[in-house]
Amino acid sequence: MESEKKLYLIDAFALIFRAYFAFAKNPLINSKGQNVSAISGFVNTLNLLLKKTNSTHIAVCFDSFEITTREVAYPEYKANRDEAPEDIKFSIPYIKEIVKAFNIPIIEKGGYEADDIIGTLAKKAKKAGYDVYMVTMDKDYGQLVEEGIYMYRPSFLGTGFDTLSVDDILKKWEIENPLQVIDILGLMGDSVDNIPGVPGVGEKTAKKLIQQYGSVEGVLENIDKMKGKMQENFINFKEQAIMSKFLATIILDVPVEFDEEKLIIDEPDREKLSEIFRELEFRKLAKDILGESYEVNAERNGAQFDLFGNTESSAVNAIQSQSEKIEAGKNITNTPHHYQLCETEDEIKILIADLLQQKEFSFDTETTGIDANDAELVGLSFSWKIGEGYYVPVPTDQSKAKALVDLFKPVLENNAITLIGQNIKYDYLMMKWYGIELKGKLQDSMLAHYLLEPELRHNMDFLAENYLGYSPVSITTLIGKKGKNQLSMRDVPIEKVTEYAVEDADITLQLHQQFQPLLKTEKLEKLYKEVEIPLIQVLADMEYEGVNLDVDFLNDFSKELEIEVESTGKEIFELAGVRFNIDSPKQLSDVLFVKLKIPYEGKKTKTGQLSTGEDILSRLENDYPIASLLLNYRELGKLKSTYVDSLPQLINPKTNRIHTNFSQAVASSGRLSSNNPNLQNIPIRTERGQQVRKAFIARDENHILLSADYSQIELRIIAALSNDTGMIEAFKQGMDIHSATAARVFGVDANTVTREMRSKAKAVNFGIAYGQTAFGLSQNLKISRTEAKEIIDNYTAQFPGVQQLMESNIEFARKHGYVETILGRKRYLRDINSANNTVRSQAERIAINSPIQGSAADMIKIAMINIHEALKKEKLKSKMTLQVHDELVFDVFKPELEQMKQLVQEKMVNALTLNVPIEVEVGTGINWLEAH
Repeated sequence: MESEKKLYLIDAFALIFRAYFAFAKNPLINSKGQNVSAISGFVNTLNLLLKKTNSTHIAVCFDSFEITTREVAYPEYKANRDEAPEDIKFSIPYIKEIVKAFNIPIIEKGGYEADDIIGTLAKKAKKAGYDVYMVTMDKDYGQLVEEGIYMYRPSFLGTGFDTLSVDDILKKWEIENPLQVIDILGLMGDSVDNIPGVPGVGEKTAKKLIQQYGSVEGVLENIDKMKGKMQENFINFKEQAIMSKFLATIILDVPVEFDEEKLIIDEPDREKLSEIFRELEFRKLAKDILGESYEVNAERNGAQFDLFGNTESSAVNAIQSQSEKIEAGKNITNTPHHYQLCETEDEIKILIADLLQQKEFSFDTETTGIDANDAELVGLSFSWKIGEGYYVPVPTDQSKAKALVDLFKPVLENNAITLIGQNIKYDYLMMKWYGIELKGKLQDSMLAHYLLEPELRHNMDFLAENYLGYSPVSITTLIGKKGKNQLSMRDVPIEKVTEYAVEDADITLQLHQQFQPLLKTEKLEKLYKEVEIPLIQVLADMEYEGVNLDVDFLNDFSKELEIEVESTGKEIFELAGVRFNIDSPKQLSDVLFVKLKIPYEGKKTKTGQLSTGEDILSRLENDYPIASLLLNYRELGKLKSTYVDSLPQLINPKTNRIHTNFSQAVASSGRLSSNNPNLQNIPIRTERGQQVRKAFIARDENHILLSADYSQIELRIIAALSNDTGMIEAFKQGMDIHSATAARVFGVDANTVTREMRSKAKAVNFGIAYGQTAFGLSQNLKISRTEAKEIIDNYTAQFPGVQQLMESNIEFARKHGYVETILGRKRYLRDINSANNTVRSQAERIAINSPIQGSAADMIKIAMINIHEALKKEKLKSKMTLQVHDELVFDVFKPELEQMKQLVQEKMVNALTLNVPIEVEVGTGINWLEAH
């Protein structure tokens, strides 16, 4: 029976670290440059707890900084943890002051952790007739759960809470008693707390063993029934298993008093809270908690958002403000909705008639897989009113499926209707395989959020929880986890699919309505409508078209590489004087730095061994031939496994072509990314790496590949943005920019520039766009830092406009909290005023580079859109098939070749109007390598 007396015990550090890392990529910075993410997150969660629960008693428990009993017994306990970030150390005193101002007692005890204190108090409170809720995300607390004692777990970013009872713990851990959580943790260990566990035993194995033997002790009594490596590990690590169980056990007899009078919830000290909130510039929190409204008058020296101050609104701020207003903990079971299944001919006709009356609606496809070029339709869902929607199942028989889908042509190919999707490119491509081309005005909530918050995740679950306070039905609850037992959507009862599918359409509609006003506020609407949205159809058509692959060449190349890998391995063994596993970092480290006694300069890995990474080997290759061989061995091996042997496996049996997936919402810079295969990572710097491009061939003998590559586009954008007269003049005269740079930097005539001078100038030209330092240049060119600094100093003296551009970008970021491209694409830089020099320097490098790289990304996207439009308008048979970095690849119908050369060149050159000439290098060939 539920008790009227309720005690909430808060694990302070669990919430503090959670809040800090939730905003790790996008920290909340006030005008003083203080990172207040942890404080804001903690207070938001505390406020939500007080608002949403009918608690009568409360306490906040902190860990002690004194040595604990666990550390006495096992000194390595938590020894692997890095020191707490400075921003968290800064936050703790403020959080304690805020808790005190709320008149909530703080409980901490020397030598004990918060979970020990909470465990002890929970047991005492239950005996006194309380229902106890332990506010934490820490899995260890599962062992304490019993009737009347619950885990009360905050959801991501503090938008709600989940109550975990005994049944929830038993189900999660697959056990019979919550106390067995201790045994599972004892066997599997815990890397966070440095609890060792038993080697080779993960969560799955630990659960199985505890199900079988009941406890750690029971497992140890049955070692004789084990076999092989597992038996060996349990024999060798028996004592470690017992110690691990001890470390995982929460102490229940901490000498703390349970004084219920002191734990009664009281009115906060409003004056004290107001003072702290004003100091931290928590304007929104002050208004929400205290009903106050005030301005922050501090002189601004950093990135500001409405949550903290009175500057122009930002997407971050508008989103955060919204997240504080949303109702928490919503899901399909507690949220009113009307999701209707449409199966009969009459129901479908009525639905289509209704859809034709709408100006806009959200649309989603349910399919048998995530590859739209290989999946089959399972159903269609629609929503045009929040909380309502419709689901139409699609027959398994493909002829019947296409007949049903055809009924929706008047709706989906209707130019007057706006179609809203979440990653609508997938739905576009899916429908194209069924003979329908989405012709309405497209909208995409994923792309909208990508422009607003490029650094964050953009999947529906994340967006729904953080902007709507809603947890969608998980796909795994329908079809299970990945593996041989995973179901297809066709195997799931249609009632469940209906709920899942229409919920997706419903959420998409709500997200669209949330994000569209923000796009206007942030002045991103033009970029969204004129670049990202039109690009959806371009990319979908490219994916649909695919590219031809020369499998015979790849098979022959694979055999060549296998011989080379084996030959290189033998050379390595000869130099090492011993045979060993070259692919084992530990064995290789021992050979290089112990047996061969090669001097080591670098940091150790997390496991304490000397690193054999590419950066280390690259430093050694000039002096030690074995290092050069190892680099070559790795390159050949990676080339063979990652590309040469893998590419044929990606061929679609339906088309006998490769259909790569292009993603708009991955790279924060605005660049496109691709996978299956990742075209951006195909090696081009080595002769062997370049050979992979040879496998990409024209459709047939009537076609030829055309490659069009922007020439030094980022340098031209630097010249345009910096308005540097020297650099602009070099481009206008058609000079080799690297030779021209070398002549200026080294003070020589252009005709006397050596290959070495040009190479150094090239490194500076490309490095400058990434904020390269003298140290970085010295490492790259293998020269002294003094010489590198001299080169950079000469460069900035000769091209003062470039230096001014770098400085102005950083200054703009400091003032506004972001930088932007020529077209207004924003990159938020929350660390630009960080007190941590390393973190701040990284933000400064991004501030320098993002406007350049992002503008280049925007430029090629516009070119792609314009070319795609021209191909359709001219009704050409040639197709755009690939985009890699600054290059576009086309499968050209030979009679259209000259027209295509002219069309592509013109559209790429004129994509953006700059005050420097734009050059595009065009080549043709029967394969990509020849064309490039």
